[in-house]
Amino acid sequence: MKSEKLSIDGKEFDAYSISLDAAPFLLIRSADKSFLACGFLDIAAADSLSACAAKVRGVQTFDDMLTAEIIAVTKRAE
Repeated sequence: MKSEKLSIDGKEFDAYSISLDAAPFLLIRSADKSFLACGFLDIAAADSLSACAAKVRGVQTFDDMLTAEIIAVTKRAE
């Protein structure tokens, strides 16, 4: 697992990447613990935990995540 700090619009975020065979698992988390994750995220499971989350698909890097279309969000993130 790799982790790094990202600075986006003057705010700090924790970013995590786990190498898997098919594609990396990517997650960017804010200080308030809301997060943006790749297609591995199960929105229904995140909703059941009252998480504030959004999901993107087809990404390989953190930069890809920041420009990708959001395909799903939890109720708390709406």
